[in-house]
Amino acid sequence: MSETSAYAPKWAGTEQVSLPETVRSPWWQLGRRLLAALAIMVGTVLLVYFDRDAYADNNDPTGQVNLVDAIYYTTVTLSTTGYGDIAPVAEHARMINAFIITPARIAFLVLLIGTTLEVLTKQGRDLIRVARWRKNMSQHIVVVGYGTKGRSAVETLLSSGLRPEEFVVVDPDPVARSDAHSDGLAVVTGDATRREVLMRAGVKDAEQVIITTNRDDSNVLTILTVRQINPEAWIVAAARERENAPLMKQSGADSVITSADAVGRLMGLSTISPTLGTVMEDLLNSGTGLEVGERDLLVNEVGKQPQQLADQVIAVVRDEKVFRYFDPVVGTLSRGDRLIVVRAARELPWAPRPGTHGEDTADAADAGAK
Repeated sequence: MSETSAYAPKWAGTEQVSLPETVRSPWWQLGRRLLAALAIMVGTVLLVYFDRDAYADNNDPTGQVNLVDAIYYTTVTLSTTGYGDIAPVAEHARMINAFIITPARIAFLVLLIGTTLEVLTKQGRDLIRVARWRKNMSQHIVVVGYGTKGRSAVETLLSSGLRPEEFVVVDPDPVARSDAHSDGLAVVTGDATRREVLMRAGVKDAEQVIITTNRDDSNVLTILTVRQINPEAWIVAAARERENAPLMKQSGADSVITSADAVGRLMGLSTISPTLGTVMEDLLNSGTGLEVGERDLLVNEVGKQPQQLADQVIAVVRDEKVFRYFDPVVGTLSRGDRLIVVRAARELPWAPRPGTHGEDTADAADAGAK
């Protein structure tokens, strides 16, 4: 992806070269090294056979070494058994054994023993890590699709105080998997429209699911599957076309964002008023300038009008319904209300938490009184 992660180390990109790595399965790695070990054996057999006149077979009355003897000598030599029945007698053959066959023996042992231990250790470690991860994973957020939209959603949530360990990404694309891993996120590789893939991602115990694939039909099928697995999960989906948004709502999505309409409206506002477009873009970008967030109502704010608060209130959530700040229904704030406010991005950590500077919330005060 062209964008740079906000969570990369500070030294990333400064005199650092990062090359793509080809990820292979452990068994592919093992097979490749076994072939290398076989090549060492074949090379040693040919080396001994072509120079057979420099070797003597002490168990053969003629002392001659044939192809079978060369194979036998190679196996006992590379395995460090060394019976001594066949030995180099010429001076140059002994030098070849010292400087060519001995390093080949060491490489042979490293390839066999080292590779086997590496494969077994890595697989065991991965199994333990996955088992521990599954045991601790609950009430997490599943992100289906880690392209531009999915990654931006995760960055916004991370900047709001969530931890990378609370996310699971589902994406079949190796590039997306690499990007998610670089951001410290767990990844389940596969098609999110398949039930078994979503089960591996822990959708059954997830609190929220964000669906941002590039195809509306895939999004609809994923929503239906997620809703079947977890009826209580909060599902947010992205729609490329406006006419598909109602279908996603009917499929079970709690919130649907039409990306094309949002971009088009921002472009229109920027055309009408460049200043207004700048402010809207500021609200959409996370971590700088202005931020929109939701917080609890404070005790000292009960009974006031939204316009009287220190925060810039733009909406009030009451009984799970959203009202604009000027709506007469929320002309006076009541206990249990939640506020949608605009604040400076540097104060973002308050957003998902009760209160602003440690003050008691109206709900907390009620609970304490009881």
